[in-house]
Parts: sequence; structure tokens; C-alpha cells
Amino acid sequence: MTARLDPEHDGLAGRADDVYEALLVAHEGLSEAESAALNARLILLLLNALSDPEMALAAIATARDGKVG
Repeated sequence: MTARLDPEHDGLAGRADDVYEALLVAHEGLSEAESAALNARLILLLLNALSDPEMALAAIATARDGKVG
């Protein structure tokens, strides 16, 4: 796998807190199962928007290893 993720890179243009807040709000009032389903849909949408299979695989591996940020 040649794609690499840089946890120091701010790909959210300084708006990470806004995005995180929106994610928290999206989960408000959901059951654990509904929250997991929301996360799964969101992940699939974001991976599709990424349009880079190698980067998607690198992100999955990085998340699995727990070495993000």
C-alpha cells in the first residue's frame, strides 16, 4: 500500500471542531444501533467521495491500528 495518511495535515481547513460538532449533533437521540448505522453510511459516503481506493485502504488500516492523530 503506497498511500499514506498525515495526521498533522488539516484537511478540514481549520473547521475540524465544526465538523465534529455536526457529527455529535447527528448522533443525538439515536440508539446504539441507529448510531452505528449512521456511522456506516457516513463512512461509505466519505470513502466514495475520496475517490482513491489506495487512500481508502490506508485510512481503514490506520483506523484499525488506532494510530490516528
